[in-house]
Amino acid sequence: MPAAPSAPVHPPTSSLKRPPAAERVYTHIKEAVLDRRYEGGTLLTEGGLADAVGVSRTPVREALLRLEVEGLIKLYPKKGALVLAVSAQEIKDVVETRLLVEEFAARKAVPASAQLIARLEQLLDEQRQLAEEGDLAEVAVKDRCFHAEIVKNAGNEILSRLYDQLRDRQLRMGVAVMEAHPGRIEANITEHGELLEAIRAGDADGAALVVRRHVGRVRVLVRGEDR
Repeated sequence: MPAAPSAPVHPPTSSLKRPPAAERVYTHIKEAVLDRRYEGGTLLTEGGLADAVGVSRTPVREALLRLEVEGLIKLYPKKGALVLAVSAQEIKDVVETRLLVEEFAARKAVPASAQLIARLEQLLDEQRQLAEEGDLAEVAVKDRCFHAEIVKNAGNEILSRLYDQLRDRQLRMGVAVMEAHPGRIEANITEHGELLEAIRAGDADGAALVVRRHVGRVRVLVRGEDR
């Protein structure tokens, strides 16, 4: 009796598929803009980006169109893409929106759950560690996560989604502040500690006051008005 044919052997497929080319270009540019490796005023070319990521020019064009819609770059036909600087109006708009959302969220965080307190303590510890390592981009991420955790716990999904829309601008401004004012890194951590203590103590008014002072400084510092 002839042996049954063996089942075809297929090479194992990796569960971690490489992102599409346009997505890789998009991520490369966006991360570089947010952590200021591509500063405002930098002119990016399709050829240079294609070489940097190792792709053809077609996915570069797709990524650039997406980033223009997000307001991070401005496309100029046959020239390239200009990284847009943070404008005074943008700073004003972001700070005003943050104050509206974060003061409300700080009040709503009181009384705080044990889970929220533990999470804020963890984020604060991580921010301290990253500050010691000098990783400004990741410090900005943890800074933003600290505030976002409080907003998330306010229990208002519409406000949470609104706050999420500020993420990219917050990160970019955060890195700019820390580069221009290195002493602000420790001040931010100290103020985060004050906010945590106010929330832990059940002091809603005190928490809102810390937020107002803390966030309000961003506009002054980013615009170079610190004295």
